[in-house]
Amino acid sequence: MKSKRFSVEQIVSAIKQQEAGLPIADIARKMGIAEGTFYAWKKKYSGLESDQVRELKQLREENEKL
Repeated sequence: MKSKRFSVEQIVSAIKQQEAGLPIADIARKMGIAEGTFYAWKKKYSGLESDQVRELKQLREENEKL
């Protein structure tokens, strides 16, 4: 299985930078990702803090086991 390249904290940080007014193109270029990837992250993680995202991930993994 492919390991993830960016941590949840990095993803949430990038979204916060965009909300602060930094252009998406600049964020994507700096992180080395496509703009589409950023929009997918934004759709998935928008409005959450990094600890909330981590908790959500743990709950999803727990539900998969059940």
